[in-house]
Amino acid sequence: MILDSISNCERYYALNPRLKAAFDYLGQTDVQALTPGRHDIDGDDLFVNVSELDLKPVEEALFEVHDEYIDIQVVFGGEELFGWRERRDCRMPQGEFDTARDVRFFTDAPQTVYAVREGQFTILFPEDAHAPMLGSGHVRKLIFKVRK
Repeated sequence: MILDSISNCERYYALNPRLKAAFDYLGQTDVQALTPGRHDIDGDDLFVNVSELDLKPVEEALFEVHDEYIDIQVVFGGEELFGWRERRDCRMPQGEFDTARDVRFFTDAPQTVYAVREGQFTILFPEDAHAPMLGSGHVRKLIFKVRK
């Protein structure tokens, strides 16, 4: 898991060549004009989901993990809390892995909770169990799906 300011994004380009393309898209796009839903950047290898959602209490955290994709989550307007724990420490699955959606859910408690504010991003790798959409209020966010 990485939490940093968008101004430092170039530090992470070497981790995966598609990370640079995602941040280039972010820098060259009027994100406020993007409609909710999926926007392809490089087909299934790199796309972004635009979401507007109401946040929920930390006590309702539901972890998710992915096998094929790295998430870059960027918040616009407001602040979103994320629960985090190592995937290998998740013991309470909620169903089987959904290969079509590249996701499995867990009901374990967070090891830690951190905030992502406007101007920041979090990168979540397949080994990172993460519980997004926590806090209070409403946020608009971009979720880049980067094939590993």
